[in-house]
Order: sequence, then C-alpha cells, then structure tokens
Amino acid sequence: MFRPLELFIGLRYVRAKRRNQFISFISTVSIVCITISVMALITVMSVMNGFDSQLRSRILGAISDATVSGLPGEPVQNWQYALQQVKANPHVRGAAPYVEIQSFLQGQRSSGAIVRGIDTAKEPDVSDINKHMIAGSFDSLKSDDWNIVLGKDLALQLGLNVGDKVTMVVPELRATPLGAVPRIRGFTVSGIFEMGMEEFDSGLGLINLHNAEQLKSIDGPTGIRLKLDDLYNAQPVARQLADSLGQVYMVTTWMDSHANFFTAISMEKKVMFIILSLIILVAVINLISMLMMLVTDKQADIAILRTLGSTPRSIMGMFMVQGVLVGFVGIGFGVGLGSLLSWQLPTIAKWIEHVTGVTFLSPDVYYISEVPSKLDWHDVIWVSLVTFLFSLLATLYPAWRASRTQPAQALRYE
Repeated sequence: MFRPLELFIGLRYVRAKRRNQFISFISTVSIVCITISVMALITVMSVMNGFDSQLRSRILGAISDATVSGLPGEPVQNWQYALQQVKANPHVRGAAPYVEIQSFLQGQRSSGAIVRGIDTAKEPDVSDINKHMIAGSFDSLKSDDWNIVLGKDLALQLGLNVGDKVTMVVPELRATPLGAVPRIRGFTVSGIFEMGMEEFDSGLGLINLHNAEQLKSIDGPTGIRLKLDDLYNAQPVARQLADSLGQVYMVTTWMDSHANFFTAISMEKKVMFIILSLIILVAVINLISMLMMLVTDKQADIAILRTLGSTPRSIMGMFMVQGVLVGFVGIGFGVGLGSLLSWQLPTIAKWIEHVTGVTFLSPDVYYISEVPSKLDWHDVIWVSLVTFLFSLLATLYPAWRASRTQPAQALRYE
C-alpha cells in the first residue's frame, strides 16, 4: 500500500528498535504528560461548569429573569395592562405578579426577612420554589387562611415548624386612636422550602398575594416577575418591554442584581483555563526535548536521506509526523480519560468521602454539598485544538534543525 515517504519514516521512528529504545521511552513520557494535562484541564473545566450550573439554577430558581415594577414604593399602575403587554412579547414564557415586603418576624426567636406575596397558580411559571418544598404544602397559601411558607434556615432561626404561629411586623406606620403604630399580623407556618442558597433559605418568606396587598394597604402588586426563553437575552428583552410599556414602569433583569457573581465565576473559569494551558505547554516542552534528542540520534540517517535526494522540506515532514503523532495520541487518551473522569467525578468524590471520612464540601459552609461536574463538549474541543496547536508548533524547530543537517559533516565520523 502506498504511503508518503515522510509518513512512512516518521512512523518507523516512533516504534522502538534496538538503538532508539530510549527515544521511544521519551516519546511515551511525552504522551503521558500530554494525556495527564488534557485530562486535568477537561476535568477542572467540567467542575467549574458544574458549579456555575448549580449556582445558576439555584439562584435563578428563586429570582426572576426579568422584573417589571412601578415607581419606588408604589404598586404597578394598571398592572393587568402591563401583564398583557409582557405576555405579548414572544420571549416571555411566564409572568406572575408579586408584592414584596420588608418585615420583622417573631416566633420563639425573631429575625428580619423579605416576605413576598405571590399567586400560587402563576408563581411556578417564573420560579422553582414549589419544587423545593421539604415540609408542608406550597398550595396552602390561600387568601382566607393567612398562611406563610418559610425558608429552612429562616424557620430554624425563628424556632418554628409547620403548624406553628409567627407574628409579622411591617415597619410602615398607620394612624390609630392610640397613635401611629406598625402593621402587625399573625400567620400560620404551612410549609418550609430549601433552595440550597443561604440568601433565600434564611431570608425569604412567602404569603398569599391578596394578604400582602392588605398588609401594604395597596390595590395591586408591586411588580411582575418574568420568565424568558433565554436568560442571556434578558437585557435586549428588557429594553423591548421598557419601550412598549412606557416611562411609568421600570424593567430590571437578573443581570442587574447578580451579574457580578456570574461574571466572577466566568472569569475564574478563564483563569483556570490559562493556568492549566501553561501545564500543557510544559508537557509540550518535553515533546520538544524528545524531538531534539531524536534529531541528534538520527544525524546519520538524515545525511543518507539527503544524499539520496530528500529535500529539506521532506526531512522536516518526517520529524513533524512524529511530533504530531505523539500529540494526537496524547490528546486522544486525555480526552477519553478526562471525559470519563468528569462523568463519574461526583460518584468518585462520594466514594473517597466514604472511605476517608473527609467531607470535601460541608453543607454547613458551602451552598453546594456535592462536587458537581458538567462536561461541555465545546470545552473539550477547545482543549483539543489548543493542545494540538501547541504540539504542532513544538515540532517546527526540531524539524527545522533536522532539515539543516549537512550530509558531509554528519557522515564525517561514520
């Protein structure tokens, strides 16, 4: 079967013969180094993707992609019209009115919290809190019952459980025969949720929308929470909604309140990619050393090939074949092992925790108690391309040195 001369000789140099077993050993070491580097980079990127995905789902499961609100401290004017306008936008997948109240809760102990009045029929269209109930019922928030659903940590802090009574104090004064007093109302704890985020589990309570309107003495919600088809498209959609609604409405997005958090995760992922790419570069330097030793060892062979008519370009091709082959094999093993490790990393982490008794992510300290991993094939492709490019560049100088070999000087002592 016909094969180009450069490919034929380059492949022969990879296989160990009696005199070049050390060179083949160095080739194996280069493959192992590239494999470990690629595997480590893919695994770390997958863990970063896992943390980003977990945090994003937990945060955005409690907040909305976008929010339409009225003037500060005022309810949304003509909120039914605003609701119709936002639903008419093709990017809006769900909309739910709400009333938000800064309050003080008193149980066995006391704590400040944000209490949100919601419509239980529409709230699942914009949040996932109903999917994270650990006690009681989400649908128990009815206007006639004066029930409240608390975050897990908030309930613990107040010393309450399902069925207990809690007093809610709204720091807005109202005139009475006894003077100005805050609004006070008793509630029954009818449910407890756990989002896995301290921000919500320790500082959020839910009540019925109409109950919240009565406590605030307003007629209508203070805002409308929206779910979009693409959360990354929130800013353009917000501008469209602001133009269609007019100046008496304010439209904000999740990026306005949590952009710095997700930007920090993205930046950390990029920094880790750069750092681990330097490790790949170190592995590629080992490849350069291997090729330089090979060029030195094959001086006589190169000289003979030159006398038989091989051109410098052909000589370069022979040594580039070996370098590229080493890089290609290393990338192949690295991608395979890295993908397998990323896929099974949560299971492996649990097994190590079980054997050693060491908890990597304590639930008392971290938002996420399990090591997450999410393999993104875009990252795998980028890692493979970068490593292959480094391997290709590593072959250029040794191959150029081989092509500069002078036959007479190389064969002088043969």
